Amino acid sequence: MPLPLIVAVPIASDLGRLALALRHEVFVLEQNVPEAIERDAHDATAVHVVAIADGDVVGTLRLQKLPEHTKFGRVAVRRERRGQGIARAMMLHALHLARGAGETRFALTAQLDKVGLYEKLGFVAYGDEIEISGIRHRTMKTY
Repeated sequence: MPLPLIVAVPIASDLGRLALALRHEVFVLEQNVPEAIERDAHDATAVHVVAIADGDVVGTLRLQKLPEHTKFGRVAVRRERRGQGIARAMMLHALHLARGAGETRFALTAQLDKVGLYEKLGFVAYGDEIEISGIRHRTMKTY
């Protein structure tokens, strides 16, 4: 199956709203993350990336430009599309966007079962495991 189209979108656009709906589906409904934690003020200023396949938004992530680094977060792929390389393709696209804007330092907090994906993209775990909304994570960064 070919990889989907990956594009950056404004959060207030139709595709942005579909990205938020997918995040709700994955984080709030599947993983029981409280809505108040899943949605935050950073959504308004972040760069949002979506993966589109067969006319549907099947993946999303966001990039926050912070003083110390660019933070990747809210990486979500529709359940039936997982394991097809969509998260990796979105991350590569987002890294390309950030590097094109002059960014060189990247960070994220990865759910433990996703650490390997991010390691393959050049991220290194550091510090202790942390718990966010009942889910174990590792903080990761690039050097």
